[in-house]
Amino acid sequence: MIGVFDSGFGGLSILKDLQKALPNHDFLYLGDNARAPYGTRSFETIHRYTWQAVSYLLEQCPLVILACNTASARALRTIQQKNLPQSKHSQSKVLGIIRPTTEVIGNYSKNNRVGLFATPGTVLSNTYSIEISRLFPHLKLSQQACPFWVPLVENRELNSEGARFFVKRDVQALLKKDPQMDTVLLACTHYPLLTPLIQEFLPPHITLLSQGPIVAQKTLDYLKNHPEVEQKLSKSGSTQFLTTDTVDFFKKGAELFLDSEMSIKSLTFV
Repeated sequence: MIGVFDSGFGGLSILKDLQKALPNHDFLYLGDNARAPYGTRSFETIHRYTWQAVSYLLEQCPLVILACNTASARALRTIQQKNLPQSKHSQSKVLGIIRPTTEVIGNYSKNNRVGLFATPGTVLSNTYSIEISRLFPHLKLSQQACPFWVPLVENRELNSEGARFFVKRDVQALLKKDPQMDTVLLACTHYPLLTPLIQEFLPPHITLLSQGPIVAQKTLDYLKNHPEVEQKLSKSGSTQFLTTDTVDFFKKGAELFLDSEMSIKSLTFV
């Protein structure tokens, strides 16, 4: 199976696009819901939690995708360079969702002025800025941390007055950093659910990007270019779900992102 990991529910938006791009492939999604959110935790804690979950997935998945910006920003490099080579799964692959996005972000902007909404952890890591500067050195990136957006989504407050207040505040704060930006990236997998509200406060000429379709296409390209990985993947079109919280809790939260029947199991990490 292709393993898909997230600290909570947001990665389901990535999974949904992966399923569209690879309808015959089998997926195993793991949400560390009992320990979410990761966005405000320390680098060391995020790395420890992420590697624990990834190690579990690698028992069944030759390819694991970190469908979480915080984990991709703060744990992926260490996992790829240190943990994975020293493990019994050294031939398996672990990929993130930041690099696929940064590889194309400059193609969407006409004036090299891009904005980004993300969790505090992702913004503090400065990973997007570092990756973009390597690939598009002339692009100016402005970042805005949005600590309240994930709780708004998970508490089903998408259309509440509280959501309007915080989304408007954060959109205006980003625009003040660079009024000339013409492209904005949603660098958190929860944020696409707030798209209608975000667009209400963004000027109409600004292109708003979600990561899901980009990551799905990049995964498709990766498998075409790496047949040795593709050949290991099972293809019966099934998806299974794991959560570190209760099955009922996961099912209720997952309904925000997916509308299909789910096979869910609960597990515990010590």
